[in-house]
Amino acid sequence: MDFTEIYNQTASLVYFSPGAHYLLTAVEDRLIVRRSESFQIARTWLVNTTSSPTSSALASATAAGPSSQRTKAEETAWITHAGWSCDSEYVLGACAKTGVVSVFKLRDEAWSARIEAGSEGLVKAEWAPDGRTILCFSEWGLRVTMWSLVTGAATYIQYPIHPDRGYAFRQDARYFVLAERHKSKDTLGVYDAHEAYRLVRHFPLPTNSLACLSLSPTGNYLAVWEGPLEYKLYILTLAGHVLGTFSPEPDPGFGIRMVSWHPSGMFLAVAGTDDKVHILESLTWNPIATLELQTRIPAGVNVWREPAGWLEATHGRGFLSYERIQGPFTLPTTGSQVRTRPAKPSAGTRSAAPSTPSVSRSVSGTTQLAFNTSGSLLLVRSASAPTAVLLYDFAMPPSDPTSMSPETSTKREALVPRLRSVLLHAQPVTAARWNPLPARAGRLAVACGSQSVYLWSDEWVTEPEPRLTRVPGRELEAETELEDDSEVAECVGVPAKKFEARDLRWAPDGEGMILLDQKTFCCAFEVEEEGQGGAAVM
Repeated sequence: MDFTEIYNQTASLVYFSPGAHYLLTAVEDRLIVRRSESFQIARTWLVNTTSSPTSSALASATAAGPSSQRTKAEETAWITHAGWSCDSEYVLGACAKTGVVSVFKLRDEAWSARIEAGSEGLVKAEWAPDGRTILCFSEWGLRVTMWSLVTGAATYIQYPIHPDRGYAFRQDARYFVLAERHKSKDTLGVYDAHEAYRLVRHFPLPTNSLACLSLSPTGNYLAVWEGPLEYKLYILTLAGHVLGTFSPEPDPGFGIRMVSWHPSGMFLAVAGTDDKVHILESLTWNPIATLELQTRIPAGVNVWREPAGWLEATHGRGFLSYERIQGPFTLPTTGSQVRTRPAKPSAGTRSAAPSTPSVSRSVSGTTQLAFNTSGSLLLVRSASAPTAVLLYDFAMPPSDPTSMSPETSTKREALVPRLRSVLLHAQPVTAARWNPLPARAGRLAVACGSQSVYLWSDEWVTEPEPRLTRVPGRELEAETELEDDSEVAECVGVPAKKFEARDLRWAPDGEGMILLDQKTFCCAFEVEEEGQGGAAVM
């Protein structure tokens, strides 16, 4: 891989444009656009984060504090949200503390627009899928405002529940689904985004305290679930009909942490705090499989472990393959680490009692659940095994959904995910992302807060090895056989003295990625082999 220089950034606001031709960066109160092929600055704007008169009057008491408080207030006036429009024509930079959103046009440096939230405040600002509307969520769940850059008009919707996980757009960008709370009841509104967000349907939800919602990739189904004290999930249509309800037996005692839809929309993975992942199918919305964190990895599973001390040996340059471990293998977990390192008792006292389940529960549960773009692989991460990434083979569903009838038990069994690979690292995993390009769906990038990035791929093609065999009545003949392994795992060092990759983002074309540290970032791009058209940076 080829790495760029280290650049400054604020609040991890670094994004490739939808076409991957430009890179947007926020540095304090300034927006910078670079060309991705050369990293030369193409545009730069100074964002005016001065609050509106109304906000200034409300914050006047805070501004009159000591100098240390004024310094913190100046820092909070930096850009907190940034993003590209869908066609890369516009960029926005928002400051949530002062309630201001600034919009700029890439092709016209003199053009700009400004949105002032006013007394209701601002907690989040982002682009709508049409690239000409900006969504602004106010404080205290008062309302969400859709500002149109075309007409200059604003549309208001009152009482959204969650500004980060309580809404969704359908994949065709036609409908906007928003969870709302009216008269202490959870409700759902469906709005037509093509007709100035006109209300289409509004109906009550079966939840008592909605935690999150997730719209299926096909836009036919909506998953909503309860808060952290109740493990209960509902499947609805956009017309408000409840199709199914799921609650495991026995009750885990805590709620759902996350769900992930299969790209086909035919399956839903549900995970909570009990290290179990339930796979629901869309015919009856019953589980067809339950995946449980295995501390004992059986034989036949590919176990890859980060080599010890490889960064010091390579000085953070070049790449090195993972170590291959033969199964069966015991997965290192937080519970096992606590048991193997008991507290040393003081003299004259008894040894401490073993940890109770309530202690281990606080560090258990699924922390990430993600299908790749083709739906053939499922990634699972658990807080009980923070250094591990588990990859499951997920059989492709049949093209005809009616073939998934309850009577066809053999087909249902064929769809049960199988643990394929386990990636083990020296430090806890902080981020893991699938390649967004469908042609590179089997490529994974992992960050662990170290001076490196880790890559796994099932696209590895092994060369056939000739083997001499003796055929009766003939001379020795050469036969070729292919190895069973079709994957590779590599550790890639970042050639920088002070850089720790805490997070990463793939470019939309899947040929590069952004590596993020706390206040800096760099980019990494794949380099073509000489036999594939010459050594050139993609």
